[in-house]
Amino acid sequence: MTNTASTITTVVSLDQLLAAVRELRISGRWTRAADLLDAADASDARDRARLAVAAAEVALERDWFGGTSLAGARLDAAERACGEGKEARPQGDWELDFLRLRHGYLGLVRVDGRFRPGPDGKDPAALTALRTSAENLRDRAPDAVRRGWAEMYLGLVADNLLAERDLAPAHYEAALRAGESGDDLLSREALRHLGDHDHDSGDHPRALERWRRATELGARAGTVPGTLSQQLLLAVLARDTGDEAGAAALAREVARWAGAIGAVTTEAQANAFLAGADPTAPPSPGAAGR
Repeated sequence: MTNTASTITTVVSLDQLLAAVRELRISGRWTRAADLLDAADASDARDRARLAVAAAEVALERDWFGGTSLAGARLDAAERACGEGKEARPQGDWELDFLRLRHGYLGLVRVDGRFRPGPDGKDPAALTALRTSAENLRDRAPDAVRRGWAEMYLGLVADNLLAERDLAPAHYEAALRAGESGDDLLSREALRHLGDHDHDSGDHPRALERWRRATELGARAGTVPGTLSQQLLLAVLARDTGDEAGAAALAREVARWAGAIGAVTTEAQANAFLAGADPTAPPSPGAAGR
């Protein structure tokens, strides 16, 4: 692995490079992560595929938090890179297919820049295909953690796209069990959504317990934008328990910090919360958004 950004060639381990990129990605340093990957070169087709898949993941995370539309082109490039060496594809296919699943989910749950859950106005075939893709990924996952991520998205598809909210918690519980075997980000994601169900059912103490734990796990894993979005949920609970001043103070800081790192979707959610919106509210009957 060489760095080609200057006249000096630096040889580094691909695993170390990808580990550094991962830390930059989850901390919200998407430009630096992408630049680092673009500056790297590899002679082996398998390594080039891994670099391309990592670049697609950086772009997708930026799309989610930063409101960009970069992942589609990066996913196409990763597809081409993975196709260079068929022997490199079996495991690489899972990672790339999972990114395709996440990209497809984002495209269906965020419409015209706004979070719009539910099936209204969406192609039923596309929704069914997304669930089928998640099921296939779960069934051929090479390890428990990746199986857990597929379970997580089965829950998200049921919860936020198919209006089958009662089916989602079982998937989140499966994801949580997998995360507890060694993936704090997966555990955080599962706890975040399990807490949402607790909140909607009126069990605020349980929601608080899960959301506090999710915040802690996200911070430990280094996800700056994810921790900010989780802090906004704690602001929701503060408002629910009558602490409007505390809720507003926390939301203002979330908006300020999210804006500072370019996490514009979280910034917009925090500002909407300050204006009175509830980011956890279910969609109105017959409505596509919330």
